[in-house]
Amino acid sequence: MSAPTTMQWIRQAARRLSTGSARLATHLLARAIGGARAVWRRAVGWLGETSGLSWLLRLAVLLAVAAVLRKIVTALAVALYARVEAGSTPWLLWGTAGLWVVAAYRCGRDDWTPKTRAGEPSEDSEQQPEEPAVEAPTLAGPPPVSPVELAAAVHAIGTPHAQLRPLAEHLGTTTDAVRAAAAGMGWPVKDVRMAGRSSTAGLRADEAPPLPSPGPSRGVVGAGQAADDNDDDASGEGRREGLRKEPIGQSAFILRDPAEAVRHHTVRGK
Repeated sequence: MSAPTTMQWIRQAARRLSTGSARLATHLLARAIGGARAVWRRAVGWLGETSGLSWLLRLAVLLAVAAVLRKIVTALAVALYARVEAGSTPWLLWGTAGLWVVAAYRCGRDDWTPKTRAGEPSEDSEQQPEEPAVEAPTLAGPPPVSPVELAAAVHAIGTPHAQLRPLAEHLGTTTDAVRAAAAGMGWPVKDVRMAGRSSTAGLRADEAPPLPSPGPSRGVVGAGQAADDNDDDASGEGRREGLRKEPIGQSAFILRDPAEAVRHHTVRGK
């Protein structure tokens, strides 16, 4: 690859200066607007801290400061313009032009990005509204497999043994969940065979541990009835203490509750 000629280098430098000047002007303008916004927000926040007479006093202070600053800036600008127009300070004009050329040439490179101060939003964030952060959904693992489900699946697909992959497909879970359920039951995982499959990890049906027995269940008591909470019921007692059934034939019976007061009436003939 041949080196660029002098004219080509000059054209590239001029193009880079043009691009850099536009970028530098935009960057300085954005910095100025950002500074003005920051001052405005601080002033409004300072005013919003009070109300009534205090608010009026703070407003008067801000107006006075703004008037003084406007006079100072106007005086400096007029004096600077007068010196430049009279030609008494040529170093100021040429120095400013030299600094601008150097800064524009640096801003004109392809990988240039505007620098931001610490805690200052970038130009892109000023132009685009800030979107609320969306939390990534957490991926929940497969639900655990209960011992009853695992034993039922082994008996359903076992020939007579069941491998982990067919068990996971039958239960709609993963082989890790099946392995964890088996480990919780104390069911060892070994190499087993199934019909039409080669030997691989699985569960032997004849090594299935006994399932935990359900706890003692109590009878369901209807609304408004007391429950019998002891275990000394006789064969004729019902669901409540002392409630007895008296058969009257034809598979029918009468429930006698001793809690009910029974009165006997004697009828005498005249």
